[in-house]
Order: sequence, then C-alpha cells, then structure tokens
Amino acid sequence: MPRPDELQRPRPGAGTEAAAPESSPPSKSQQKRDMHALQDLGETLVALDARRFNDLAAEVGLPERLVDAVAAARGITAWGGRKRQMQYIGKLMREQDPEPIRRRLDSWAQGHDIDTARQHAIERWRERLLAEPGALDALAAEYPRLDRPRMRSLVARAQEERNRGSAPHALRELFRALKTLDSGA
Repeated sequence: MPRPDELQRPRPGAGTEAAAPESSPPSKSQQKRDMHALQDLGETLVALDARRFNDLAAEVGLPERLVDAVAAARGITAWGGRKRQMQYIGKLMREQDPEPIRRRLDSWAQGHDIDTARQHAIERWRERLLAEPGALDALAAEYPRLDRPRMRSLVARAQEERNRGSAPHALRELFRALKTLDSGA
C-alpha cells in the first residue's frame, strides 16, 4: 500500500513534463569536454605551418589576440609554459566559432587525400606503361593531346633503366610527364 506522501508527489516522468534539455545548462563534464575539444583545435592550429595558418586566420577572421597567442605558442619549448599557452589559446577559442575553422581544416585534409589518390593513379599509369605494350594506346585514348613519340621514348628509356638497374632518371621524367598530362597543363 502506498504511503500518503507518495500519493501527493508525482512520479518523475509520469504525466509531468521534464525540463527541456535546451533550458538546462550543460553539465560540468560536458563543459570540460567542450573546452578540451577547443584546446585540441588550438593545438592543431599551432601545428599548422605559418603560411597555412595565416591563410586560415584571414579566411575565418580570427581575432588578433588568438593569432598572436598561436604564434607565441610556436616559440615556447618549456612543457609547463606551452601547456599554459595552450590553455590560454583554448580560452580564446571559446570566443570564436570553431565550425569555420574545422570545415577549413577538413577541406585541407580532403584535398590531401585527393592529391594522394591522384599521385597513386599516375603511378599506376606509369607501371602500366612499363608493363603492358598496349597501355600507350589506352593512355592516348584517354588523353587525346598526348605527345605519343615523346611518351614512347620516355617509356623505352625507363624500361632500359630498369633493366640495367641504373638511376631512375627517365622513370621520374615519365612520372612528371604523366603528372603534367593529368593536371591539364
């Protein structure tokens, strides 16, 4: 049998609406996770080379205090000092919207992946040209502006270098020619 005080108190979630999650502040643990994520993003900014960071700062419109703090962090080698500087950068990052920074960093990462895939495709063409007699015709079909006599000469020189075991000068030149052909230059 329920006690009288249990009858008067509504049970949680039974017929009453709980406070909306938006109205309650984030938990202390969530706040700490968010701060650490911003600090990690700041560490990524410090790790960028200066030219890329300056491009990002101009594109996103980073405040001068943050730009100066990142530049200062690059020169700090003492562990404790660097840690304090990274915490300061994390604090400054709280005033900044991190999403444009993350999007830009992600686009650079994807660009790197695209470049890597392009390099691998060029390497596959080079190996195919060296291994298959009909590969030059397939390459010419894909790239109509191909200079066939030059490419045929490069392939022959590269094969000869491989057979002799000498330095791969023609192999590198073949790669550069394929890269130029792929870039459309």
